[in-house]
Amino acid sequence: MPITQQWELRAEFARRLSHMYGKEVPAYTTLLEVSQAVNDTVLSNLGAGAQRLGSIARITAERHGAIRVGTPQEMAQVARVFAAMGMYPVGFYDLREAAASSVPVVSTAFRPTSPDELARNPFRVFTSMLVPSDRRFFSADLQQRLESFLAKRRLFTAELLVLADRATEYRGLNSGDAEMFLTLATAAFTLSTEAVDRAWYRELEQVSSVAADIGGVASTHINHLTPRVLDIDGLYARMERRRIDMIDTIQGPPRWAGPDLLLRQTSFRALAEPRVFREADGSVEKGSLRVRFGEVEARGIAATVRGREVYDRLTCEIEQAVREAAATAPVSAEVRNEIAAALWNQQVPATEQGLALHDLAYFTYRVDTDKQRNGTVPGRSLQDLIDQGWVRPEPIVYEDFLPKSAAGIFQSNLTSDGHKDTTQSTTDIDAAWMEGVLGRTLHDQYTLYDGIRRASLDHVANQLGIRGPIEEPAPIATQGVK
Repeated sequence: MPITQQWELRAEFARRLSHMYGKEVPAYTTLLEVSQAVNDTVLSNLGAGAQRLGSIARITAERHGAIRVGTPQEMAQVARVFAAMGMYPVGFYDLREAAASSVPVVSTAFRPTSPDELARNPFRVFTSMLVPSDRRFFSADLQQRLESFLAKRRLFTAELLVLADRATEYRGLNSGDAEMFLTLATAAFTLSTEAVDRAWYRELEQVSSVAADIGGVASTHINHLTPRVLDIDGLYARMERRRIDMIDTIQGPPRWAGPDLLLRQTSFRALAEPRVFREADGSVEKGSLRVRFGEVEARGIAATVRGREVYDRLTCEIEQAVREAAATAPVSAEVRNEIAAALWNQQVPATEQGLALHDLAYFTYRVDTDKQRNGTVPGRSLQDLIDQGWVRPEPIVYEDFLPKSAAGIFQSNLTSDGHKDTTQSTTDIDAAWMEGVLGRTLHDQYTLYDGIRRASLDHVANQLGIRGPIEEPAPIATQGVK
């Protein structure tokens, strides 16, 4: 019997989720239509250059989903389901610290980790988990009641988990098991029609809309399913022309003169969706909730540790400059971008080569077969190899997330700021803690990107007959890298 491989499970799961989510949130279908139109325009204008950060086939199929769970047990089960599809936890994100308002969750992202698997299908799911023990958000009494509520629910059937473990062990499933796995997995993330306890939901909502969305209902669901677009500014403008209510800003790096870096994100605002509520007297009434929104993203080049230091420093400088400007006049989103772009243009190299040689972004390298050698011998310095035309840098796409951007998207779609008592003690949670919850390796994104870069340099050295490792640029100060 033919085996459905893990990447095929992943691709089909993403397709089914997209179909399901389009039925649940019709505006998502509009977002896909506009994204496709924007990508077609960019491809027509730039030709092959539009595919510098991935083929148009990959970009068109690409999605990232977002889900929220309530307990370590649920998070561990999520890891089993995604492992079946060749998706592994990468990175740790503490949105409790990244958001000014009440977002009491910590997160990781499940995704493929190898270049080959990412090329086959790069589906990723940003997965957040509630932290009821954090006293800044939850009292001891509310924590106890919330944990009791969460302990009674089951997000995933035993059959789904058994099939997930089988797919992980055998790296795929036979066709019958694959169909059952996909059906059960898609159903697990479908919006429930079960009545919501209005009083319980509202109590949690006073703490955080995110807490209510996680702990106020008996199931989980897709919160957004994000397409990738090649021109996010163009998409934002087109969505507004369609009179779709967008959040105020595009999160992440500004629109500037240099290459796209890291990740830019925006969304249409959370829409009122019909839900059924159970009242205190046992009666059932119709109502609505605003918890799901339509996010879209534009991915750039992965930044190195040094590049992230520059990005984080510039983010602080931008915030300070915007505050100073706002003291004399209102600052629109366009003016904010102008302020940010000016700082980036002053302090960040505006070419891929500059980013590579300042160790600010990750690239793979390949030998330029058109290079006329004329008896010359390549040196061991990466800078010389690039300057003399021996090798060409090719950007590595950023596959991960920015905590401030994720928190900004969450915050822009909250129905209220909720409650966060900063006088109370926090619960210390870090990547090692998350790894223990998952019961499997929590991958570091920088280690993954660096491994891809190093493998390409070793291959170049072998092709060119260079003995020993290629010498990369020496570290430089992150202040004023130009």
